[in-house]
Amino acid sequence: MPLDVFLALLGFSFVSSITPGPNNIMLLASGVNFGFKRTIPHMFGIAFGFGILLLAVGFGLKEVFETFPQMQLALKIVGGLYLLYLAWNIANSGPVEAGEGAGKPMTFTAAALFQWVNPKAWVMAIYAMTVYTGQPDFSTSVFIVVFAFVVINFPSVSVWCGFGVGLREFLKDPKKLKIFNITMALLLVASLWPMLK
Repeated sequence: MPLDVFLALLGFSFVSSITPGPNNIMLLASGVNFGFKRTIPHMFGIAFGFGILLLAVGFGLKEVFETFPQMQLALKIVGGLYLLYLAWNIANSGPVEAGEGAGKPMTFTAAALFQWVNPKAWVMAIYAMTVYTGQPDFSTSVFIVVFAFVVINFPSVSVWCGFGVGLREFLKDPKKLKIFNITMALLLVASLWPMLK
């Protein structure tokens, strides 16, 4: 891959990883409710799950969905329902208590699996594999795209968790926290909009 293409890939992976989307909204809420340390498995799960999704898209899943569009529709429905479930959990999160929020943060496995139903992740993966892969060595270019995203993704999503941690003191007031959690839940639901187009 030429250097200028690789630098463009790094720029795209940074911008697409750090801008708002379901993952980052959930990490912001998790940082507030559970703290940074308890959210680390969630962040690693995002990076790992997205890396696997990129590999799958790069090596042919896109063609499967084009051949069997009902599979993609089913995935969108399951993803939308799961996103609503996550929004409900965020809206009903407990108060910040002595440095640790009530309830449980998303696990590594759940975060990794969530990438398969995350509409923003699919858009990112399909765009990246369409634009930044090519001949003469297609397989190598797929692995370069995956490498770029895995390296860039974790620090980018960590910023959102860090923002959440920074808000913890301000949100110790249960009323403010409830408003924050409901707002995050509504933003998560709003992130379904691209799926409905």
